[in-house]
Amino acid sequence: MRAEKKYLIDEVTTHLKKSEYVIVASYDKMSVSDIAKLRAKLTPEKAEFHVVKNSSFRVAAKAFGLPEMDSALSGPTAIVVGGKNPYGIAKIVKKFFTDTQKLEVKTGVIDKKTFTAKEMSLLADLPSFEALRSQLLGLFKQNAAAFVRVLDAKVKKEQPAA
Repeated sequence: MRAEKKYLIDEVTTHLKKSEYVIVASYDKMSVSDIAKLRAKLTPEKAEFHVVKNSSFRVAAKAFGLPEMDSALSGPTAIVVGGKNPYGIAKIVKKFFTDTQKLEVKTGVIDKKTFTAKEMSLLADLPSFEALRSQLLGLFKQNAAAFVRVLDAKVKKEQPAA
């Protein structure tokens, strides 16, 4: 294998090691300033946007143990990796697409499970982890309060009138 090819594959492998997910996108309509804007939006989440060669990504993904993605690897390809919140990153990417109509998600892999572009869009629509946590705690509190009201009503019903 040629040295420059090995270098490109190693570089993509290094990017893939940064997170448990990868979002594969087509960036052919994006300008350099658009890419800079997207990178700026991803930076607070510690995510990165990288342009990759399809052949290098294919080899690195296979070596890294990612599922087959050959159908998504055509045309200009970029990947988004890094950070701890793939759903938050998917939100950022979806909002960028909605605002600019320039970045198109091809596929995504989270915990070595492949997601279509449509499924990635649905994941991006999920509430944040903090919102889900507060909704769950609200449900616990609501059920506990209802239980206390039932017990209180039972106690009041059994007390003799004075």
